Amino acid sequence: MSHEARALELENVARRFGRRWVLRGVTLDVRAGESVALMGRNGSGKTTLLRVIATLLRPTRGRGSVFGCELVKEADDIRALVGVLGHHAGLYDDLTASENLRFAMQMYGLSTPRTEIERALEEVGLGLEVQERVRGFSAGMRRRLALARLMLRPPRLLLLDEPYAAFDQAGIDQVNAYVRKIVDNGGAALVVTHDLARASGVAERVMRIEDGRIGLDTATEDLLREETDSVA
Repeated sequence: MSHEARALELENVARRFGRRWVLRGVTLDVRAGESVALMGRNGSGKTTLLRVIATLLRPTRGRGSVFGCELVKEADDIRALVGVLGHHAGLYDDLTASENLRFAMQMYGLSTPRTEIERALEEVGLGLEVQERVRGFSAGMRRRLALARLMLRPPRLLLLDEPYAAFDQAGIDQVNAYVRKIVDNGGAALVVTHDLARASGVAERVMRIEDGRIGLDTATEDLLREETDSVA
């Protein structure tokens, strides 16, 4: 695999909080045009790893790159390449749905036409809530609004932290369709999930964090087959 084909590359990445090592030496790569599911028990470091990749946390040691940009030295460049859908949507309760999206785009230095904002809201099923304040939104509606924000500024590397939580089946289908769109356009996705069945529609590979390292890296269909055989 050529260097240019790597969307994400990590080598012995570790992260410590005080005396506690959450990541002990993560080595992995994700190719452009690929979606990978990341699994692991609670507290295994999945969310910490996503925050390191998104440059929200500096690694204690190790190196990595996103589409050739180094994690620490080129953090600003990486932030322009990465899109995150996490537990906390980062929305403003006192703003309407459209105002939240307009403000987010302004923070990126973009002037987005009202029609594009309304189109994105319509696409995620919030067409009737354009002028509603987010304070009254359910958890699922907040997730949809965060997804619309990603759509207005498509990333090259998509980082999803339990993206199916609070979504009904229509929302799950929207998330998977968006992942496929990013990947089909030469981007990549890393999907943290406990639900491999839902992620299997978009993830060709599965990795599992064990003891702060990648303990499993296999084809999704192979893991699903093993789980089916073990139940049988």
